[in-house]
Amino acid sequence: MRRTVDRTAGKVMSMREAVAAFVHDGDTVSLEGFTHLVPTAAGHEIIRQGRRDLTVVRMTADIVVDQMLAAGCVTRLVSSFVGNSSAGSLGELRRRIEHADPEPLAFEEYSHYGMVCRYLAGAQRLPFYPLRSYAGSDLPAVNPGIRQVVSPYPAADGGTERIHVVPPVNPDVTIVHAQRADRRGNTQIWGLTGVQAEAVYAAGKAVVVVEELVADEVVRSDPNRTLIPAHAVDAVVVCPRGAHPSFAQGYYDRDNAFYRSWSAISKDPARLRAWLAEWVYGTADHAEYVARLGEGFWAGLAVGKALSEPVNYGRRL
Repeated sequence: MRRTVDRTAGKVMSMREAVAAFVHDGDTVSLEGFTHLVPTAAGHEIIRQGRRDLTVVRMTADIVVDQMLAAGCVTRLVSSFVGNSSAGSLGELRRRIEHADPEPLAFEEYSHYGMVCRYLAGAQRLPFYPLRSYAGSDLPAVNPGIRQVVSPYPAADGGTERIHVVPPVNPDVTIVHAQRADRRGNTQIWGLTGVQAEAVYAAGKAVVVVEELVADEVVRSDPNRTLIPAHAVDAVVVCPRGAHPSFAQGYYDRDNAFYRSWSAISKDPARLRAWLAEWVYGTADHAEYVARLGEGFWAGLAVGKALSEPVNYGRRL
């Protein structure tokens, strides 16, 4: 059960402190962000701290999962997509699933909507969640977690209906990346969104990693942008550029060159481990990772302004 959180308390801590406090060996860890706002820096800190035997839940298992696998952090993956986000393959993941090299990976596969339903069931503390989209799919044949139940209500023709259901997922901790939050953890996201809120509510603990910490008044000025409220958040980590190589809408662009390069890096186990040694183990934290890339590099990912129109929420006269 989620512990009671003091809504007035500041929850800001470093990434090192947050991972040490909330990610433990053997945990189920959700890392969510769909193409946009991938919590890469959090994954790197989990690697630095040498966590082991993790079950990682991530709808779109991509580069950060490949890196965590290569570092020996992950023994089970729960996902609905694996790949290098339109730019190639994930070498470490393929070696483990296809050849059990250097060791096998337990892989639990669902559809995208199946994973959404698992998070919804977890967030609402339901025993399962029904969905129709597995009719005709071969996924139920390879995943015993996808089952059928008899509907307690008559079908349209008055007969009995069987419907597929998926179990809830309740991670020990969910980590998401976002654009900004206040010190209490009211977290605001815009642009591409995924299941961040559902993943947070499904978890026992929640860590939000943000590009910047803002004053309470900033959040209050645009409350509809708050996807994750303070009462659901246990820690706020300020980590600029922490989603690289993915992007943060309004802060920096996607590093497409890195995505294209990853297939070659991950295809060669020695090259992959050399990359980890230099860019993860060889950096004290994400700030050093960012500095090593250099301001010239970041200038190439800079974005211009594209302001939304002001909204008048109105106030009592």
